[in-house]
Amino acid sequence: MSRLNPTHNEKTLKSDDFIVSKTDTQGRIIYGNKIFIKISGYDEKELLGAPHSILRHPEMPKVIFDLLWKRLKNKQEIFAYVKNLCKDGSFYWVFANATTTFDENGSVRDFHSVRRKPSLKSMTIIPNLYHQLLSSEKLGGLEASEALLQKYLDEKGVDYDSFILSLQQ
Repeated sequence: MSRLNPTHNEKTLKSDDFIVSKTDTQGRIIYGNKIFIKISGYDEKELLGAPHSILRHPEMPKVIFDLLWKRLKNKQEIFAYVKNLCKDGSFYWVFANATTTFDENGSVRDFHSVRRKPSLKSMTIIPNLYHQLLSSEKLGGLEASEALLQKYLDEKGVDYDSFILSLQQ
């Protein structure tokens, strides 16, 4: 699947929209609800089996996905703001909750994510923060971006989860 160049065309979720998707343990999409399929611009058959990263917008800092995967692999949930890229190059922001699903033996079966419209408050803060994190990554790699995120949180006197959740209230 060839990726189109990002545009400045933003798609927005309605306040009662919920995007749901599941991936296998390798991050390949195994389920997407109708809203997920529609907003992405892909056909269901294009999405199923594709890496979820097909939707990764180039303006998303890697540090956020690194944190997401570390949490999921440690069987912890995570909340995050994510800018996704649609098939036509447009984008949309979501407030995501990702969790691990376990089988009857307690082994990781897959990962489940529910996403909704981000708050107005979050959208006054997160895009700028992500721009700074991305700039830091380009200059100093993932470690530099991690250090900048931690410094930002330390200056606010909060941990990652408290910060992210406070923006959605």
